[in-house]
Amino acid sequence: MDTIANTYISTLKNAYYNAKGKAIWNHFESVKHGAAPEHLNQIKAIFPEVPEALLQLLKFVDGTYWRTYGDDDIILYFLGSDMAEYPYYLLSSEQIIENENVAASYYSDYIERAYEGVDIDEKITNKSENLKWLHFSDCMNNGGTSQLYIDFSPSEKGTKGQIVRFLHDPDEFKVIADSFEAYLQMLMDNEIGFINEDNLE
Repeated sequence: MDTIANTYISTLKNAYYNAKGKAIWNHFESVKHGAAPEHLNQIKAIFPEVPEALLQLLKFVDGTYWRTYGDDDIILYFLGSDMAEYPYYLLSSEQIIENENVAASYYSDYIERAYEGVDIDEKITNKSENLKWLHFSDCMNNGGTSQLYIDFSPSEKGTKGQIVRFLHDPDEFKVIADSFEAYLQMLMDNEIGFINEDNLE
């Protein structure tokens, strides 16, 4: 079955090949494995509306940041954002479960609009007690600069399942796609710009 997740994986593989990263991708594909069914079921229990496309990516690979597969520690750029040349990692299923409440823990004051000068998209709720965000990706410096979330608790102007990108310094919360599928399509429309020879050196 041809799905957007499968199409995305094929497009990402081609981007690695075109950026002279064939050996990197082939090694990754030879050692990686997908998430355990029990972990996927836990994610579905915590986030009943989790997109099937994300689950399919996790079935393909269970995380790409210092993820141990057999005897290998894998660090592989797997995702991007609206900042076209800035790469991100896919979190593992266990990290997604562990981070269930991370957005509420760290960003409640931001969500309540407690700070002036912080750009927060009007599609994002201003009620921190309702916050339901699935943290699925960190940027290339382990999330210190940027993280990506699926937002299941948008404002009235937003869309349930929209993708929120947090950027640090200057702090910003921006909706970059209305759904996870639209997010993957955006990355493909941008020709997987975060994979290039400079990033793979």
